[in-house]
Amino acid sequence: MPAAVVSSPGGDVPEFEGKVTVYVIICVIIAAFGGLMFGYDIGISGGVTSMDDFLKKFFINVYEKKQHVQENNYCKYNDTLLQLFTSSLYIAALLASFVASRVCTKMGRKPTMQIASVLFLIGVGFQAGGINKEMIVCGRLMLGIGVGFANQAVPLFLSEIAPAKMRGALNICFQLFITIGILVAGLINYFTSKIHPHGWRISLGLAVVPAFILLVGSFAICETPTSLIERNILDEGNATLKKIRGTDDVTAEFESLVAASEMARLVKNPFSKLMQPSSRPPLVIAILLQVFQQFTGINAIMFYAPVLFQTVGFGSNASLLSTVITGLVNVFSTLVSIYTVDWAGRRILLLEACVQMFLTQIVIGLILLIDLKTTGSLNHSEALIVVTLVCIFVGGFAWSWGPLGWLIPSETFPLETRTAGFAFAVSSNMLFTFIIAQAFLSMLCHMKAGIFFFFAAWILVMGLFTLFFLPETKGVPIDSMVEKVWKQHWFWKRYMVNVNEEEMKETVHPHVK
Repeated sequence: MPAAVVSSPGGDVPEFEGKVTVYVIICVIIAAFGGLMFGYDIGISGGVTSMDDFLKKFFINVYEKKQHVQENNYCKYNDTLLQLFTSSLYIAALLASFVASRVCTKMGRKPTMQIASVLFLIGVGFQAGGINKEMIVCGRLMLGIGVGFANQAVPLFLSEIAPAKMRGALNICFQLFITIGILVAGLINYFTSKIHPHGWRISLGLAVVPAFILLVGSFAICETPTSLIERNILDEGNATLKKIRGTDDVTAEFESLVAASEMARLVKNPFSKLMQPSSRPPLVIAILLQVFQQFTGINAIMFYAPVLFQTVGFGSNASLLSTVITGLVNVFSTLVSIYTVDWAGRRILLLEACVQMFLTQIVIGLILLIDLKTTGSLNHSEALIVVTLVCIFVGGFAWSWGPLGWLIPSETFPLETRTAGFAFAVSSNMLFTFIIAQAFLSMLCHMKAGIFFFFAAWILVMGLFTLFFLPETKGVPIDSMVEKVWKQHWFWKRYMVNVNEEEMKETVHPHVK
């Protein structure tokens, strides 16, 4: 059903006409397949790296270590090259995000998504057809570049095409499709693990499906009005705005976008603009949200869920089945976020989840510390408790730090620094995902159960940060964030004192720092 778009309560936030049209929903679904590509890779790599056929071909030392009768529960998968297979994607995505930022600005969000899907398809070919370590790592790097482009363009596309009152729900479709990708990967791994000796090739090769859908579907969607106006394609921008809002009465929103675009053109170097004090609040929050998102420990659990469940006593197939269970929790909890984010707000979801995730990490850590020794396993009831706690943890993450870690950075930067600022968010996400992916198995080996207390401490820190430093942004039009959010916040308003002087300096002397 269409939803009317009105301003957030209070203040002089502009009121724009419009509704959520069928065409917007189609655009959102197609673009969100960029998230499904990412999620499928997250889910598939953890399952593949626990398959014996894959390990025998590429990581024989890890395979032999697994066969030991008295294997070390915490160290049996600790192999630097095995971790590099997973984490190499994220360092490539980190570097690609800055290139994608320029492409997003100069060519638009839609072509950036098309480039992402092509690069991803090439990477899938290298991985599924890999005959040595060099090929599969090369494939991971190509996938990483594709992910960097997709993660740069898709959240911006979703935020810019959505009406202000529905921006949270529509943007979170990106995270919803990430969770669907993880779930689908878990199901596929469960069945391909029984196909010898090339089940792992099927798992990796099926990543072509979301990439192909994004590539073909992208020809049916529009460019965002913001991007068109930013590139001075005004008539098409106005026509597109009318199409996606389902009304001809878009004059107020169109003029607001034109004004923001004219201000953006005065900024010759958006990365330099990001270093100015007035850009500090959204930049700091965007980066820290990505750091915190990774240091919840979520990717450590989702990457290596099969490893984790084997560690607590499940067999190989049972561990993949447990991954499917957590995947279902992930999907349905993200639906909770879609339903609540635009009426409950961003802060309450983040704070509630911090309490939930903190408690579950502590309890999991205590159970493993007390009962899981270097060899042996937990008894059946204890293992089920760990699985239940992991599901509770995943649920808390999926309706908070997962989707909002992408939503908030995509909605808080002004147009003149939006793609550059979001590039920092994407690159920060990929950097710390790389760090966790590369270090997790070594940390598990050395810290053992203590790794869960490590992540719990980070969750405490991020809860305090949210409580004191993260403002609420629900219902505020993107181009009203400075006036309605940053200038009203007890801490961040100090960086807004000279914002008008900065704009004047940028207008008169655009190269003066």
